[in-house]
Amino acid sequence: MAKIYQNRSPPNKLYMNVTKHWKSLTFANEQLEKVSMELDNKSSLDRYHPTKVLQRIQNIILSPRLRDKCCYVLHYECYKPSEDRKLDTESCGKLIFRNKNLGIEEHRFLLQTMVRSGIGEETYGPKTVFQGREESPTLQDAMTEMDEIIFDTLDNLFARTGISPSEIDILVVNVSLFSPAPSLTSRVVSRYNMREDIKSFNLSGMGCSAGVVSIDLVRQVFKSCKDALAVVVSTEAMGSNLYCGKTRSMILANCLFRSGGCSMLLTNKKSLKNRAILKLKYLERTHTGASDEAYGCCFRQEDDLGYAGVLLTKDLTMAVAEALSQNLRVLVPKVLPLWTMLRYMLISLGKKTRSPSLGKGGLDLKAGIEHFCIHPGGRAVIDKVGESLSLSDSDLEPSRMTLHRFGNTSVASLWYVLGYMEAKKRLKKGDRILMIGLGAGLKCNSCVWEVVRDLEDANVWKDCIDRYPPKSMVNPFLEKFGWINDEYLSFVRQG
Repeated sequence: MAKIYQNRSPPNKLYMNVTKHWKSLTFANEQLEKVSMELDNKSSLDRYHPTKVLQRIQNIILSPRLRDKCCYVLHYECYKPSEDRKLDTESCGKLIFRNKNLGIEEHRFLLQTMVRSGIGEETYGPKTVFQGREESPTLQDAMTEMDEIIFDTLDNLFARTGISPSEIDILVVNVSLFSPAPSLTSRVVSRYNMREDIKSFNLSGMGCSAGVVSIDLVRQVFKSCKDALAVVVSTEAMGSNLYCGKTRSMILANCLFRSGGCSMLLTNKKSLKNRAILKLKYLERTHTGASDEAYGCCFRQEDDLGYAGVLLTKDLTMAVAEALSQNLRVLVPKVLPLWTMLRYMLISLGKKTRSPSLGKGGLDLKAGIEHFCIHPGGRAVIDKVGESLSLSDSDLEPSRMTLHRFGNTSVASLWYVLGYMEAKKRLKKGDRILMIGLGAGLKCNSCVWEVVRDLEDANVWKDCIDRYPPKSMVNPFLEKFGWINDEYLSFVRQG
């Protein structure tokens, strides 16, 4: 018998645990019956609004131990390169014409893509582009690029919060297309002389949704670490991953991706609650990699000439829509008020489909969400997500403006979108923000944040926020390089 109980709780302790949980369940049942009886009285509906009922039920059922497992954001810092790194029309043109593998048809395709991309003239590129070395980047180029982004954002993060690097308990760095040895987390630990017992994680290959994955990782570690501080660094190595071939579906990535990055400080310390700006409410992760179309719609590979790049197929938008649908099917019931869900269920009675749907005639996400951070992966992606969720132009404005000003900064993009909302002073205490990250694999990861206090930091947008949204979104690329569409002039120029 001694062996049987070797890895189990002693009988008396087991009895105490069972008794404790039985009492909790009995109490919860009594409270639920009380609420139910009072709801039968119509005069009490005002006192027991459905959202309050749901909150009361949650507070009763959830144990104090689970309720205390909070995840707060204390601060975040987005990276802004120097002005000499801006990829305006002139710089983009030079980059395109340096590629000797491109013919006139590829040039016309790129012209059309740039004009329709939704990207402006103030995005930033890696140094190798301005040095004309995009075809032959070195390992040191990638390391230097990472150092600039990671250390710049971390220096600002520690300075703004007053938190010392030695106080950090958890470190997560996510860079999809660059994974050196020692890892980038080790590079950060070495630079800031962090503690020996720090829990560090280096994520690669997770795509543009890795930021939400990192948040989830921190949240899980917080469950076993009381009063901890965590740093998440999200960026991408652009300089060493530009495509120099001529395959159209791989050139697309060059038109969309730009330099950027973000570092954020999170905690579950109650003593720092008053300094927090955001509180994590819900998080859901969906991976549709079992589908061949979803798995292959965003893929890093080599073309027929041996040039490596990211392939974006025509299946991308549909794969995104399917992954988003599956993700929100789980998230929506947790986010929307109970009354909204009950109303939808009553309306749906008798219909063939019973699964929650969004859009016209379906669930209205705005009943539980005030702001939407949609991954600015491209104009088509933003439009598709907006259409799927029945969002207005106002809802999509932050993502569209982020794409226009900073481009697709990969995993850090969502925080530039959040920065836009904050700079516009739209984030008020109690507001809820839905972040939707989309990444290769295909992954759709979403989370809901609650704004803890009014946010008004101009952040990385401070020098341009007054100009957004611009009066015109017309891309000057067509005006400057429209001659490519002229058969005679294009022949002369190429000659």
